[in-house]
Amino acid sequence: MSGVLGFIHRHLDPSESLLEILFGLIMALTMTAGARLLTAPTELNAIELAVALLGCNIAWGVIDAAFYLLGARFNRNRRLVFIRRLQQSADQQEAIRLVREEFDLEGEPEMLAEDREGFYRSLTLMFRHAKVKRTHLLPGDYVAAGIICALVSVTALPGLVPLLLTADSVLALRIANGLQVGLLLLIGYRWAQYSGTNPWRAAALIGLLGVAL
Repeated sequence: MSGVLGFIHRHLDPSESLLEILFGLIMALTMTAGARLLTAPTELNAIELAVALLGCNIAWGVIDAAFYLLGARFNRNRRLVFIRRLQQSADQQEAIRLVREEFDLEGEPEMLAEDREGFYRSLTLMFRHAKVKRTHLLPGDYVAAGIICALVSVTALPGLVPLLLTADSVLALRIANGLQVGLLLLIGYRWAQYSGTNPWRAAALIGLLGVAL
């Protein structure tokens, strides 16, 4: 399991991977809870609902992956424009101002002003000497996009398995909802471990947010 997490986090920030799982779970929970609350028990068709659930999550996984690739290309082009502006700036102070705007550290842990300015000067020098080349998507971007698609798609499983293995559709949906809410709590708990906040409070908050949405 640690090997899988290590592979994922080599390509995605933990906040990104947790958000993708959270998004997929909330979408799946919306479908299963909606079916249980809005459909008469006699009209529930577990197989049709399972197919719809899986298809919806896979479709959104593909869309989210495509958006990730678009965002990666956009951010690289934006950084390229920034470097060109810096290299064309009239003087050193103007270049440092551009770096300060691009890499704002005001919200970061308190730093000495001279250390912050030294960091900006170092970045300015580095970007002054940078070679500006046409940007393109890297193999790692496609791997990250594939991981995103897989994460969103796999969140259909907690709803899918009960629907396929339980004869009683109403009971299957209740089990699915229980598993989905439990995983939302787990996501909140894991989120807190990465961010240094109270894990139980984060679990409760994410769980309530997911149910509310």
